[in-house]
Amino acid sequence: MRVTLATHGGLAAPVLAGLPPDVVDTHALPESAAAELSRLVAAAVPAAAAAAAAAAAAGDPEPRRRAPDAMSYSITVEEGGHSSVLVQSDTDMSPEFAALLRWLKEHAARE
Repeated sequence: MRVTLATHGGLAAPVLAGLPPDVVDTHALPESAAAELSRLVAAAVPAAAAAAAAAAAAGDPEPRRRAPDAMSYSITVEEGGHSSVLVQSDTDMSPEFAALLRWLKEHAARE
């Protein structure tokens, strides 16, 4: 599994725009770290989908726009030829997404 983290917006937007995304490949991790990442992804995917569905049902498909200086995060999970993109921001982040984001920031390497 390959997981990519891209950070957008906020006051650091001009600096972040020039940086490559952070990337973690489970093949390069110790077995315990790869298992932890898989667990975090498995928890974050349904939580992000539920948050997006709730926002859409409330008529607010992009709630992060309510705080223009908030950071937003795109986590792309690639596995077995499939790709999922999770997008949340500082203003609408689920606890599961936050846990995955923290882990990625600690373990990722810029490409």
